[in-house]
Amino acid sequence: MATLPAANPPSRNRTKVLRWTLPLAVFLVIVAFLFVGLFRDPREVPSPLIGKPAPAFALPKLHEPQQKLTTADMRGQVWLLNVWASWCVSCRVEHPLLVDLAKANLVTVVGLNYKDEPKDGLAWLAERGDPYKTSIVDRDGRVGIDFGVYGVPETFVIDKTGVIRYKQIGPLTAEALNDTILPLVRKLQAS
Repeated sequence: MATLPAANPPSRNRTKVLRWTLPLAVFLVIVAFLFVGLFRDPREVPSPLIGKPAPAFALPKLHEPQQKLTTADMRGQVWLLNVWASWCVSCRVEHPLLVDLAKANLVTVVGLNYKDEPKDGLAWLAERGDPYKTSIVDRDGRVGIDFGVYGVPETFVIDKTGVIRYKQIGPLTAEALNDTILPLVRKLQAS
């Protein structure tokens, strides 16, 4: 009499199924994240500082190094903090927009000269125009780190109480100014 082959025990079948489905499930999750990432704008990286007080600083002014500007000096007004450097190629792209914004006198713009030599920053502004109420010097980049700066340029909208309300990564564009930043500034100024 012939014997029938023994059926695989249930635990062995489960192991075979897990061996193939678990890697497949992990692969599908990775593909889903990559697919979603294709449709995201890399300039729209959410900042953990949105809705939180701007980091405190006391930095020397670019044009008057013996004087300092602090976050407390800016209380009571809506302002933009624009992170820039003379070595930054993208800063050249946004600079004419900042000059026009300064001429329109819609909002105070403070420059944060990031990891730059002050003499180079001064020469850069003399050559291209100075759109800033004042520029402050962050030679070692510590304040930039406190603000979560990924690279230059970046621009922050800060409200009257010193809370960060918006962060623009990369160069400002006319579209970003007109559609997002200036409407937010007007709203914050009215409150």
